[in-house]
Amino acid sequence: MNVQLRPFDFAQALAKAGMTPASPSSGTGGTGGTAPASGTGGASFGDAMADALKGVSDSQNQANNMARAVQLDDPNVSLESTMVAIQKAQVGFQAVLQVRNRLVSAYSDIMNMQV
Repeated sequence: MNVQLRPFDFAQALAKAGMTPASPSSGTGGTGGTAPASGTGGASFGDAMADALKGVSDSQNQANNMARAVQLDDPNVSLESTMVAIQKAQVGFQAVLQVRNRLVSAYSDIMNMQV
């Protein structure tokens, strides 16, 4: 198996995310970006989070349906595929939970800042 790694293109990743890279003279050191204005076609963070939650919910529902089918001895559903679906749903849920925890932590840090 031949695996080739390509260098990471930060500008291309920002363009795919709908963000524009900051210029080095903007004072941010060129590491930040600005969020797209509404109506420019870029997806907002809220939309991305809602899509992630919907995807996790769908995978959990699929895993529950497969588990129910295994319990009812459905010959079309294997135990192995059911266990994989359950693990995928669990990993997705843990990822969304960690993002939520980080957001809550960042919000509380910002609210505790003195101005």
